[in-house]
Amino acid sequence: MELEKALLHYFGYESFREGQKEIITSLMDGVDVIAMLPTGTGKSICYQLPAILSEGVTIIVSPLLSLMEDQVQQLRSEGIKDVVAINSFMNREDREIVLQQLHTYKMIYLSPEMLQSPFVLSKIKKLKITYFVVDEAHCISQWGHDFRPDYLRLDAVLHTLGRPTCLAITATATTEVQQDISKQLALRNPNYYIYSVDRPTISYQVEKCQNAQEKIERIKDLVQNLQGPGMIYFSSRMWAENISNLLKQAGVKRVAYYHGGLSTEDRLLLQQQFMSGQIELICCTSAFGMGINKKDIRYVIHFHYPIDLESYVQEIGRAARDGNSAAAILLYCEEDQGLVNMLLERELLTDEQLYQLLAHLQKHSELEDNKEQELVQFMQINEVSWRTIRYQLETRGVLKKHRVYPFSMDSLFESIRQEEQERMQNKQKNLASFLRWIRTKTCRREKLLLYFNEQLEKHPSNCCDNCGANLTNFKRAVGREDSPVLIPWREALSDLFRQNEMRNNEKTT
Repeated sequence: MELEKALLHYFGYESFREGQKEIITSLMDGVDVIAMLPTGTGKSICYQLPAILSEGVTIIVSPLLSLMEDQVQQLRSEGIKDVVAINSFMNREDREIVLQQLHTYKMIYLSPEMLQSPFVLSKIKKLKITYFVVDEAHCISQWGHDFRPDYLRLDAVLHTLGRPTCLAITATATTEVQQDISKQLALRNPNYYIYSVDRPTISYQVEKCQNAQEKIERIKDLVQNLQGPGMIYFSSRMWAENISNLLKQAGVKRVAYYHGGLSTEDRLLLQQQFMSGQIELICCTSAFGMGINKKDIRYVIHFHYPIDLESYVQEIGRAARDGNSAAAILLYCEEDQGLVNMLLERELLTDEQLYQLLAHLQKHSELEDNKEQELVQFMQINEVSWRTIRYQLETRGVLKKHRVYPFSMDSLFESIRQEEQERMQNKQKNLASFLRWIRTKTCRREKLLLYFNEQLEKHPSNCCDNCGANLTNFKRAVGREDSPVLIPWREALSDLFRQNEMRNNEKTT
């Protein structure tokens, strides 16, 4: 079947978007690929279509559980049933059933953590793996904005599986990160398909405020006047909750907060309500959005800015997926700098924390799961820092699974400390670049593209505030009031779990 006919038959599209056909053709020719396509431009089709058309199984590695579930549900709704996601959303019984029936699936979504299970890997090794897809591939690079050490173990997984054709795909990666992806995955003469991160339909707006209170007042004004749906990003759970409640008190309807501290059930319900339009505005941390494919988001506001341009591009990329215009609005004040520096420092261990951690390990020969969590909590080490340090200990032969091996305190301390300092310097460099972008008086789009080694070819009409664009075109129509029917939350949650149960049982009936 011709690729265009297959695209129309399986996905309903008459033509490919930029880069899709080239990537698909390379994969089907057995060539490893590194691809960078902007958020919202159909990255998933680049591996879903060849998976359908080729013999064998396609493994898709993703860190985003909600994205896995969303893609599986979407594929099944389009009649493609032989697809499954194996992740922590599954209970143990359902997972065991799926693992016994792996040979019946064409596409298998897994988290990188799941692939570290010897039992899971032994089951997958028995399959004929045609393609191995690494989604959000920037996570493999220490120099990327969302480094996840478990991604560094994927090279070993690829080797165990006989090195099937590999696609490493992302929406944001500098030239340095692209090269690191190829190195860490040990790709074989990969083809590079690197497309612009530019989203011409998104207007960049930056507003300076005197203090946090002025930002709060500006938020009230914006959400009451802008056409939704919308999202507001905050640096902490507390801020997301407080502003959500404050907006409700100010009369803003259909607003909710979302962060990683909510239960799985609550997060799934909120995602469903936002996707269906029952909720129009989400006040969230970075825990929300990466797995959400809602096409009609009209604005993304940053109450707090992230620590680098890559994260910012990822987060505003939730908007304008339907091809219509949207606004990316960043509010900042000088006092934000202290908060961002604090968040940056939390990602890395202090010398005192590192020394105490190594001293503890020297006294113990085992580090069981429950003791590991107790230690991390007691020493106030966040999850990102611990994942990184644990990987460093493993690569130096100090920690293997739960076993602690003898080591020299001084040499290990200096070795890890130096690596941590290099990571901090890189993060500080990226933050400085972002701050220059925030404060620039020239075209923001040009500056952003320059960061990714690109040149702007054409200024869109709603380019950015420095080019004269404003929010006039994004305001809500006067007198318009949307009043969707709200489903009671218990009924909605029951319906959601009923759908999940039906999906899980499809293979067992």
